[in-house]
Amino acid sequence: MSAQSQAGPAAYRDYRPRRSVLYMPSSNERALEKAKTLPVDGLILDLEDAVAPDAKEQARENACAAVRSGEYGNRELTIRVNGTGTQWHEADLAAASAAGPDGIVVPKVGSADEVRRLVAAMVAAGTPERTRLWAMIETPVAILHAEQIARASDRLAAFVMGTNDLVKELGAAHLPGRAPIQTSLQLAILAARAAGIAILDGVYNDVKDAEGLAAECRQGRELGFDGKTLIHPGQVAACNAAFAPSEAEVAGAREIIAAFEAAQAQGRGVVTVNGRMIENLHVDTARKVLATTDAIAALG
Repeated sequence: MSAQSQAGPAAYRDYRPRRSVLYMPSSNERALEKAKTLPVDGLILDLEDAVAPDAKEQARENACAAVRSGEYGNRELTIRVNGTGTQWHEADLAAASAAGPDGIVVPKVGSADEVRRLVAAMVAAGTPERTRLWAMIETPVAILHAEQIARASDRLAAFVMGTNDLVKELGAAHLPGRAPIQTSLQLAILAARAAGIAILDGVYNDVKDAEGLAAECRQGRELGFDGKTLIHPGQVAACNAAFAPSEAEVAGAREIIAAFEAAQAQGRGVVTVNGRMIENLHVDTARKVLATTDAIAALG
C-alpha cells in the first residue's frame, strides 16, 4: 500500500505543497523564462511592488501570457495584482481573472468585507472556479481581524504574510528570531488553521545570508507555516528542505502507522512505539507526513 493510499482524510490526499513560493517581477521576461526551470512549488507573478509604474501594463500582459502558456509544469501559478484602490487594481483583477491562474494574490487585505468584494469581482469577471483568492496579511488591522478574514469566503485559499510591511506598520525592527512580530505571525497562523486555509511565511530579505535564511525557514516550519515566500532563486533549496519531512520523520511515520494498524487488527486501540504511547492524533499526524511526502514527490 502506498503512502498516498494510507494518507487518510481527503484534506491530506488533496494536499498541495507550497514549501517555496517565489515572487517573480512580471516586467522581467528573462526572469519569467528562468522560472520555468526552477524547483519551486509555486510562483507569484508580480504586478505590484517589483514593477515600476511605467511597466505595469506590460507586466500584466506578460503574467497573463505566462499563465496561459502551459509551460510551467506542476508549479502553482498565481498573479499578484495591485491593491484595492490603486489605479491599476481593476484592470489587473480583470486580466488575471480572464487568464485563470491557480490563485490571485491581493496585497493589504484588511477585512472580511474586502474579501467578499474581491470574490464578487472575481465572479463578475468570470474567473474560472479553479482560481482561488490569496490574501496578503501585512497590517495591524489585518492581524486583529485575521479570523474574520480567513472565514469570509470559501474561495479564499491562503494567507500570505507580508512581513516587511507589517514590521513597517508596527514601527518595529527587523531582528533575528523576529521577536517583534511573533505575536502577529502566531495570530495569523491560528486564524488560518481555524478556517482551514493555507498560510505562507513572509520573505527573508538578505539573499546572501544562507544561515539566517535557514534559521528563519526552520522557525517558520516550527510555528506552523506551510511554506515561505521568497525573493531570489538562490533561496529555493533551503526552503524546500526546511518545509519537507525529513527521512527520519517519514520512517517514523511509517512505523507509527504500521504499529497502529497491527494493534487494531488484534483488537487493541492503544500501541506503544519506541516507548511512546500512540493515539489517533499521532496516527493522523503520521498520515499527514506521508501525504506531504507523496505530494512533493508527485511534483517531479
